[in-house]
Amino acid sequence: MANVTLGGTPVETIGNLPEVGSKAPDFKLTGTDLTDKTLADYSDTRLVLNIFPSVDTGTCAQSVRTFNEKASQLDNTKVLCISKDLPFALARFCGAEGIENVENLSDYKSGNFGNDYGLTFTTGAFETLLSRCIVVIDTDGTVLHTEQVAEIADEPNYEAAIASLA
Repeated sequence: MANVTLGGTPVETIGNLPEVGSKAPDFKLTGTDLTDKTLADYSDTRLVLNIFPSVDTGTCAQSVRTFNEKASQLDNTKVLCISKDLPFALARFCGAEGIENVENLSDYKSGNFGNDYGLTFTTGAFETLLSRCIVVIDTDGTVLHTEQVAEIADEPNYEAAIASLA
């Protein structure tokens, strides 16, 4: 399990992120149009998984805005913003913000994504939500880069995620 902090208070996750060089676990998430999305739906595309507790918090919202800006500059790459927010909330946020270069997906139905990727909180105020993480996946499903943000209120290292695609 990973040890991170929320406002300086230690909290734990269910496990650890997939190892760099390993195959990314499959997933089944829900799009804002309520359709199911799996890893296979993105075959032959590089992925940046921008994972966070809720789009309704400042840092999470900023990560979506930042990746939206950076995603437009990436070839053959899709940024998936993943939380347990309801698809309606994700669609509302992106519509209000004019965000078009990322895809929002929700783990609200089963929570299997958070468990399979080892990033569901098991303690603290955000228990059962997803930890702030970045997972970069190559076109063949290989994990290229991971980051578990040590303090939940901090933004991820955007440049390291983008650099892993070079």
